[in-house]
Amino acid sequence: MPSHFSKTLFGAGLGLLWASPAPFVFAADQALGTVVVTGVRGSQQRTVTDSPAPIDVIDSEQLRTIGQNGLKEMLARLLPSFNVPTINGGGTAFLVRGVSMRGLSGDQVLVLINGKRRHNSALINNGARVGNASVPVDLDLIPTASIERIEVLRDGAAAQYGSDAIAGVINIILKRNAEGLSADTTLGQYYDGDGTTGHEAINWGTGLGENGGFFNLSFDGKVQEPYERSAAADGQLYFKQPDGSPDPRENNRQGWGGEYGLGRDRTASVAYNAELPLQDDLKLYSFSTLSYRNSNKDLGHRKPTDITSLAGVPNAPYPNGGQARREIHETDFQIAGGAKGLLAEWGWDLSSTYGKDRAVLDTANNLNISNGPYGQHDFHLGNLIFDQWTNNLDFSRALDIGWSSPLETAFGLEYRWEKYALEAGEENAYNYGSYVPDVGKFAGVHPDPGLFSVNGTTPEDAYDLQRHSEAAYVDLGLNITPNWYVGAAGRYEKYNQGVGDTTSGKLTTRYEFSPGYAVRAAVSNGFRAPSLAQSVFSTTSTVTQFGANGTTSSVRTKQMRPDSPEAIALGARDLEPETSRNYSLGFTAEPIERLRLTADFYLIDIDKRILQTGILKGSAVSQILVENGLSPNLAGQYYTNAADTRTKGVDLVLDYRQSLGQYGEAKWSVAYNRNKTSIRDLADTPAQLARLGSGYVLFDRQQQIDLTESTPKDKWILSTNYKVGDWTTNLQLTRFGEYTEGSNIPANDRTYSAKWITDIDVAYDVTQNLTVALGANNLFDEYPDKIGLKAWAGTYEYGMFSPYGLGGGYYYSRVSLAF
Repeated sequence: MPSHFSKTLFGAGLGLLWASPAPFVFAADQALGTVVVTGVRGSQQRTVTDSPAPIDVIDSEQLRTIGQNGLKEMLARLLPSFNVPTINGGGTAFLVRGVSMRGLSGDQVLVLINGKRRHNSALINNGARVGNASVPVDLDLIPTASIERIEVLRDGAAAQYGSDAIAGVINIILKRNAEGLSADTTLGQYYDGDGTTGHEAINWGTGLGENGGFFNLSFDGKVQEPYERSAAADGQLYFKQPDGSPDPRENNRQGWGGEYGLGRDRTASVAYNAELPLQDDLKLYSFSTLSYRNSNKDLGHRKPTDITSLAGVPNAPYPNGGQARREIHETDFQIAGGAKGLLAEWGWDLSSTYGKDRAVLDTANNLNISNGPYGQHDFHLGNLIFDQWTNNLDFSRALDIGWSSPLETAFGLEYRWEKYALEAGEENAYNYGSYVPDVGKFAGVHPDPGLFSVNGTTPEDAYDLQRHSEAAYVDLGLNITPNWYVGAAGRYEKYNQGVGDTTSGKLTTRYEFSPGYAVRAAVSNGFRAPSLAQSVFSTTSTVTQFGANGTTSSVRTKQMRPDSPEAIALGARDLEPETSRNYSLGFTAEPIERLRLTADFYLIDIDKRILQTGILKGSAVSQILVENGLSPNLAGQYYTNAADTRTKGVDLVLDYRQSLGQYGEAKWSVAYNRNKTSIRDLADTPAQLARLGSGYVLFDRQQQIDLTESTPKDKWILSTNYKVGDWTTNLQLTRFGEYTEGSNIPANDRTYSAKWITDIDVAYDVTQNLTVALGANNLFDEYPDKIGLKAWAGTYEYGMFSPYGLGGGYYYSRVSLAF
């Protein structure tokens, strides 16, 4: 009923607009006229409208009024091809969630800031269902207050920018304001009264030097409380002290909160962007971001039977099962500096960019039973650290070759160094203690080592790896005729550490066959080098699996480094780069002034996609792991080049701005994406697995469905921005298409139906400097279908992968100041 009402309301608004007798007088449309810098090089300026490849431009006002509190969620509401699942697995995936663009993983999208490569997160999506094995850039650690606009290139661009640019490029352009102060204060809460979130965004600019330079400083702060949407559980989860009395740390499931929803988040970020012009066309520039985040979230509930060695032990903690908490303390920064100018009519740009992400992993409400039932409950699990240093030298010039237009020429060199380190945790988080219960059901049985939930990193798992690469590229563009543009790019890149070298190329063309009407096309090949995290990461955790009739079981699983003896014994091999081929064909039309329509069809083939295997378990696997020095009762997983895939889809965009005279001005937008990923080929099951029995496969049924059906099949975004007098209203309807949460047991598959989500933001300019606003995300309190497989503790009744959250409606207020 609510979704039907929202669609009817929006349709009525459209009908009134088109029936209006007001003349179609158009105002300037900044988005259509913005000069884009992503995907094009050289002196010729191109806009969204005449770009040879599809580009979306999102400005700071759209980010401010969309009502979301993180950049990932903002992009998911503004881009039809971009999606974010609410829960996509265990481990650290709750924080660096498995974003996808055009149906591909987050680390198959290159992220730039001011055109310079952004470093990836240190947190790998280990155990993730959506975005399996990916290590994306954490967009939420870029302060939104610092962003002037975001350019999203929806096309393969490895030939222009290098590794990762398979699905496209997200280029975040920082603010260049040389004067003024602005602040936005937002406070919101879910309809159920939880998940309270406060967000503060401040930006300040001042002039620098005497030749038009600037220094722009931004601050973002976010405080997010958890929300929980579990149904009734089978029992309370709590500590007890040895004498049986309540432990001061006692908390039930609702008290800890967030296991089936979002966790607690405290994030503070600062950024600056500066430019200092000097004489003779020389400019110095620098920008930086620095973020600190403290977040925690409850992990999966463990049944009493999962903590078997405590059964029957008098006054043991967790008699009704246990629920550990994951805690992450993360520091992230990037700093870039450079100079640009003119040399013999060539524009040049020399830059150096260094980024680092360090995550300290802890856990609370946990227990290493092998050390006894009454021991330590809080542990340091280990540290994850990623460093990246990128150096670029670029040249560009419009060369006169005697043609009717110059040859836009760009070429450059790049050197990149990377390091990934996995540091060990404290001994009690992984050791094999001496405790053996002398009473109870398991008297005389030595408990398994490590924590009952996520394990600490052992000295054997601790590892670090460094890598460097050198690259050279050339990028050319020429208007063959005033209406026909052709571009070509090529890039050669060489890696050490066994990755090898690769050559990428791209051809683009755009032909305007009639004023305002054009076709465009592109063909390219690309690659993504294995991330260092995929080559290094190793840990032990407890994974929940659903069995027949909705039963659940917990499996202690070892994520093995691909080159480790135990992984090799189960068929692992060194990781190879993913390679891709991109094809796109588009049509653009401007039938009347300020009305733009685009349609772009694409096909992306990727070979040797790096994915996580299914959980390899059973006595045969356990025996192999024991023979390689690991503890008993373990299952195993590793990362491997598992599949060749094909993704095909279409992007449709319509933008229209209309003046309604004395009744204000409205901008209408319709955007649509549909894509489908299919598996062209699966890697053969290694002989080491095949000889263990017919039940062993490398990439199981659940993994295949997660890869191909876990994100919405399609997505509509219908929006309007209406301004009249001192009032501004943003109304948006988003239709998230159906998606499937798969299982190795077909009866456990769950397909969730499409849903319409309504967002609204109403702002009033109290004075020239003060604006107040009220808004709602998911105005009509929509939830996914209540068909999920519910775990024993009441979780997952709405499933896990919802692209619009599991919390229902969220309302907020905002106060904006600008001077």
